[in-house]
Amino acid sequence: MSIDLAQLIAQARSKGITIATAESCTGGLIAAALTETPGSSIVFDRGFVTYSNAAKQDMLGVKNTTLTQYGAVSEAVAQEMAEGALNASSATLAVSVTGIAGPGGSEFKPEGRVCFGLAQDGHKTRVETQDFGPLGRSNVRKAALAHGLDLLWQAIDPKR
Repeated sequence: MSIDLAQLIAQARSKGITIATAESCTGGLIAAALTETPGSSIVFDRGFVTYSNAAKQDMLGVKNTTLTQYGAVSEAVAQEMAEGALNASSATLAVSVTGIAGPGGSEFKPEGRVCFGLAQDGHKTRVETQDFGPLGRSNVRKAALAHGLDLLWQAIDPKR
């Protein structure tokens, strides 16, 4: 699916929505894509690249108990990342992504598994897991970028 970022930014602006990102395996790709778009400064508040567990805890308030119990690649951590980005910013909408881009993985958390969170003022936080498969590091990151942007679109314009 091709994402029209100019339309996404315009629609967010028209609805008074501001955006924050909390990214691990994508390393800031979502924030970079958004800020590549003219006019994004009106809706993009900030991005958190929290690659390490310590960064997830320090910057987003992810609980050590959550990391220990579920691991960094989990819906529980994705939820706390999205909610943490919302709370640590002036944004009204936050997307999070944490996953295993590869190479590697395990039987329980294979390469290509990515967990997403979407936190929005006045809404229950949404979480989901996508198994993109062992596409290779670059392609998993690209797939996670596209899916993260699609989640933002769904929140900004559910009827789209």
